[in-house]
Amino acid sequence: MSHSFHWPEFLSAFEHAAGNAGFSSLTLAETTAGPLKAWECHGDGPRIYLSAGIHGDEPAGPLALLELMRGDFFSPGIDWVICPALNPAGLASGLRENAEGVDLNRDYRLKKSRETAAHADWLAAGALPALFLSLHEDWESRGFYLYEINLGADEPRRSREIIAATGRWFPPEPGPDIDGHAPRETGWIFHPAEADVPEGWPEAIYLAKLGCPLSFTFETPSHAVLAARVAAHCAAVRAACRELEP
Repeated sequence: MSHSFHWPEFLSAFEHAAGNAGFSSLTLAETTAGPLKAWECHGDGPRIYLSAGIHGDEPAGPLALLELMRGDFFSPGIDWVICPALNPAGLASGLRENAEGVDLNRDYRLKKSRETAAHADWLAAGALPALFLSLHEDWESRGFYLYEINLGADEPRRSREIIAATGRWFPPEPGPDIDGHAPRETGWIFHPAEADVPEGWPEAIYLAKLGCPLSFTFETPSHAVLAARVAAHCAAVRAACRELEP
């Protein structure tokens, strides 16, 4: 894996790897830096949706999905849906926002950006995922942490197993306050299905409002070595998907 992120190289590499893995793509929107694409590989099992790259200064998530794609993780039997690069312009420039300065992960209620509007409409029109995983990074953290939004049965084991799986690379984020939230346990924010800012819905809140029963948002420390961040994301995805794999 490269120790840096180059947007044109990523775009080409993901296209190649996803095609080899049997995925087909759908262009949701065109941007100044290229297309916003969704990738699908349909199976008879539960639908799992993964996204990354909604913040352009968080490259570990897209690279982790590329690593998983190259490593034959996306096995037949699951109904896979992936948006590996939700903010092409941000990823191309290395900036959090899109080309118009919009934070896309706060735009799922107002839908001011063409990227979010197209993506939200596509999500609403499709089948509801049984599980949503969102890959992010945090420049303020020192360890790994996650958000869980859960509309169903409370099963603490799941979040604990995800955090344990990332321990080879990062300890769970400590402290009585993580990203402005009181954690349920070390490294684990158990979040209601409501946005912290009523008008600023993230993607995970939008999906919860659609009825997605379970989502995890993973956060790696963006100051750390990129390869470690990518590896931790890969481990977290594997742990989260383990129960639903055939």
